[in-house]
Formats: sequence, C-alpha cells, structure tokens
Amino acid sequence: MSLSESKIKHLKSLSTKNGIIAAAAMDQRGSLQKSIAAAKGIDKKAVTDEMMSEFKTAVTRILTPHASAILLDPEYGLPASKARASNAGLLLAYEKSGYDNTQPGRLPDLLPDVSVKRIADWGANAVKILIYYTPFDDPKVNEIKHAFIERIGAECDSYQIPFFLEFVGYDPEGRDERGLEFAKIKPEVVIGSMEEYSKPHYKVDVLKVEVPINANYVEGSSVYKGQKAQSREEALDLFRKAAAVATKPFIYLSAGVSNDQFTESLRMAADAGTDFSGVLCGRATWKEGIPVYGKSGLKALEDWLSTEGVKNIQAVNEALKPAKPWHAKLGLTPVSA
Repeated sequence: MSLSESKIKHLKSLSTKNGIIAAAAMDQRGSLQKSIAAAKGIDKKAVTDEMMSEFKTAVTRILTPHASAILLDPEYGLPASKARASNAGLLLAYEKSGYDNTQPGRLPDLLPDVSVKRIADWGANAVKILIYYTPFDDPKVNEIKHAFIERIGAECDSYQIPFFLEFVGYDPEGRDERGLEFAKIKPEVVIGSMEEYSKPHYKVDVLKVEVPINANYVEGSSVYKGQKAQSREEALDLFRKAAAVATKPFIYLSAGVSNDQFTESLRMAADAGTDFSGVLCGRATWKEGIPVYGKSGLKALEDWLSTEGVKNIQAVNEALKPAKPWHAKLGLTPVSA
C-alpha cells in the first residue's frame, strides 16, 4: 500500500523519530464545558470561550513537550495550537461535538464553517473525524455513516492530508457502554468497525480505535472490578483478532478512562503482540486537572499539569515502548517513510 509524499511528510510530523504516534488529545468541547461547569459550580452556559481556550492552552503548552502531536478543535483550540512545543505536530477535528440526538443512530455532522482546506491552511498535519459506530445498528443508519466517511476521505485525498478516523462503539438498545453487558459484546463492535473502515475506498490513513475489551471486566487485569466479561487470555486473543483485521495503521484512544485503566489496556495490547502504532490519549492524562482548575484557577491547573499531568503522559509513553511504527503496517521501510 502506498502513500503520497505529502501524507508521509505529515505523518512523520505527527510521530516520534521511530514512527510511533504518541499524541495527546484536547479536542473535547461539550463534555469539557460540562465538566468545567460542574467543577466551578456554575451553569454550563456560564463557561466562557476564554475559559475553554485557557484550559486547552495550558494542557497543550505543558504536555506537548512529552508528546509527538496534539489533537485540538477549531472552535476553541486554535490559540492553543500556537502554544504547542516545536516537536509536536497538529491534528484538528472536523466534526461537531456530540451527535444528532433528535433521531436514532447517533448521526454525525461537520462544523459548518470548517473544511479540509481550512484545516490545512491552519497548519494542521491531519484531519480527525469522530463517529459513533456499531456494525449492529440499522443498515440504513450505517449506510449514512459510510457515505459520510467516503466524502471526507475524498476531501482529504484531494488536499493530500492524512485522515484519522476515530470510531466509538455503542449499543443501539441503549445499554450502558461502561457496563458488563456491553463489555461482553464490545469486542465484536470494535473488530467489526476496524474491518469496515480498513476498506480502501474510505481513504482512511490511520484508524483511531478503542481497545477491544473493558479492562475493568477482564479477570486478571490490574483494574479488575470483580465482574467477568473475559479472562485475561481471552482478552489477549481479542486484541490479536482486532489487530489482524486492520489493514491500516491503528492507534488506541483512551475513551475517558482512568490513566491506570488505559495503561493496563496498553500493556495487554503489548502482551498480545499487536502491531498498534501509538495512541491519541486525552482525558486519561489531564481530566483530573479539571476540578483543580474549577476550584483554584489557572495557576493551580498549570502546577497540577506540570507534576501529575506530566507523570500521567509519561506513564502512557512508557506503555508505548512495544508499539510498532505506522510505516511497518503499510510495508514501507523507514527510509521510504
């Protein structure tokens, strides 16, 4: 599988010198507003654009010296993008935060005043799209999502900028995605999604995927809570099955879990021998700084990030040591990449 020189150059800018994508994520919008509001004890509408930008800028400035790239959003994150360390590449989100909750299917939408051209003009090295996806939803719903991704893939291909696709699984029946019952079906959701979006006509360059298990329900994991969905050996086999269906480089997202749970999941990915190429990790590194910011302000947040936040991202980086270069998945040599 070949990549254009332009896309290769951009992917290099998002990676370590060894071809590992060790990226931080700070593109949360609606969920961050809610969390800041709760931490400050104010209404969500009282969380100003300045507060959002201030929080994102602090995270970006303090954590990017320890990351190969940062994912931000065009709505509040452009000022923060200028505060990133010189070693860090830039990804920008293209989708609206959340999804359409007026109808079934969690349908996505794009930011109306953003395009791939504009994302490239803002200096980004990649476009990121998040969709909520399960192979088990109504086929009519999934056809809408398939066409949506085809259009974005073509747009990114036109401007020769890498396309990172993030898909987050859900249960069409409405059961809790953090519960035991979903943990039992999550492997099929993740594997089916990875298989679908590896197809070449979507023109996705990097898959940003959930781990195929919930480590809280894996017997023998360091974060096991006592209810079993899989044994550790079964979980490792599921990691292998998911990796085997991906024909594109894939990286793991933290999906809002704790740092301990995410690093344990990465250890399982490594023990399974998967060829994951890194992470795009957000809340697992900085979410515990939200109450600090809400209660004590910017300086307290910066102090927390400089100690605990850096410690969290270093723990993730340590767990990334077994990761494989993105160019290896494509059969490219380091020189040609």
